Amino acid sequence: MTFEELKPKVQDILNKTGVLREEKLVQICHLLKDNIDYYDWVGFYFRNGDKEELVLGPYVGESTDHKVIPFGKGICGQVAVSNQNFVVPDVQAQDNYIACSISVKSEIVVPLFVNGENIGQIDIDSSVVNPFTEADERFLEFVNGEISKTF
Repeated sequence: MTFEELKPKVQDILNKTGVLREEKLVQICHLLKDNIDYYDWVGFYFRNGDKEELVLGPYVGESTDHKVIPFGKGICGQVAVSNQNFVVPDVQAQDNYIACSISVKSEIVVPLFVNGENIGQIDIDSSVVNPFTEADERFLEFVNGEISKTF
């Protein structure tokens, strides 16, 4: 399924009434993982109140030990500080990388802003080296933009 075909499906999930935001995020994780071949782990991390750390939110894929990530540590922690998308074509070449699984070859993290504040991020791991393009970034920015409307 193309990114353009997925966009209305993301909106449909987020527009459901009587469904908690957390459940909507789980559904989005499933939608992306099930429809984009190289998305092997899809999840969200959110800022932990006033603490400079991220906590694991809804996700699909292999379980992870990384339930809390300090700002600056790993790709997610770096995005929490930089407020910028981070695409890692090959995690083996990245110094400040937290290994989640030996099968992970690449990662993309896109921050989630609400009222101009970085409150979290979507994090996607792939078992393929260098699969992520600018189209992935734009699509994930769209997804986060739609999610931000639910806060």
